[in-house]
Amino acid sequence: MRALLVEKSEDGAPQASVQYIDESRLPEGEVTVAVEYSTLNYKDGLCIGPGGGLVRNYPHVPGIDFAGTVETSDDSRFRPGDKVVLTGWRVGEAHWGGYAQKARVKADWLVPLPDGLDTRQAMAVGTAGLTAMLAVMALEDHGLTPEQAPVLVTGASGGVGSVAIALLARLGHEVAAVTGRPENADYLKDLGATEIVARDELAEPSRKPLEGERWSGCVDAVAGAILGRALKQMKYGTSVAAVGLAGGAAIEGALITPFLLRGVNLLGIDSVLQPYDNRRRAWDRIARDLPLEKLETMVETARLEDLPELGARILKGQVKGRVIVDVNA
Repeated sequence: MRALLVEKSEDGAPQASVQYIDESRLPEGEVTVAVEYSTLNYKDGLCIGPGGGLVRNYPHVPGIDFAGTVETSDDSRFRPGDKVVLTGWRVGEAHWGGYAQKARVKADWLVPLPDGLDTRQAMAVGTAGLTAMLAVMALEDHGLTPEQAPVLVTGASGGVGSVAIALLARLGHEVAAVTGRPENADYLKDLGATEIVARDELAEPSRKPLEGERWSGCVDAVAGAILGRALKQMKYGTSVAAVGLAGGAAIEGALITPFLLRGVNLLGIDSVLQPYDNRRRAWDRIARDLPLEKLETMVETARLEDLPELGARILKGQVKGRVIVDVNA
């Protein structure tokens, strides 16, 4: 089978290349899947790149997402021919992942492909889209309704941000999209954003304990100073769903005042170890609520051979929307 294999070079630096490897090298697991599509995420860039990132054992097959068809199964929940999706569980980091024509994993890590999605669409969603849906669900669970407006989405041109905008717009919300790339304004408006906020407006930390109330909810993929500013601008009793840290792990300029004086909630969103039932709930919501015609506008398709270059680009913030990897191309 063909796979993108990351190995240590003579100087100790990881090096990725497409190779033919024997299926017998696949790790242990109850289910073997014939992979049809994978996708590209920020974590994949870390696993492919020269820094080595999240990988501890080499050789390694990255790819934190995949969708395909069950080939063999020792678990009664899955039978040959079933369509399945995998995201998370440190697959592609600690366990061989989806950048290969076959993958072998634990049955508990798989989710049946929901009705209304094919495997290509599932990977156009991928971890980024699942994370966006989990964030929207968390905001809804904490009281967000379309009558409140607008919802702020940071890192709007990225995978999570793009899907979050499309979902929120379809659900009837007004969406303000934060981007540092003004050339992406039309793309974001096509997804459903009603307002474009220049990143510079939020990029500088503020010493004020609170700012004017602007946002009824927020999906934040950036953290850093932008999250610090967003928290101070939230309306009373609203919530921020924190999904990423592209701007750093700290919340710069943050004070406790938004939580104490405005009752703001900061909701941490994890997609890696998400319980099975909520994972199924999220995928069912994606199949029902995500506008598939909008999904197609945020997608580009790549081959295994393209991944080293794309992995470097995503780490620099140079990838817009979603990248689907056709592992059989």
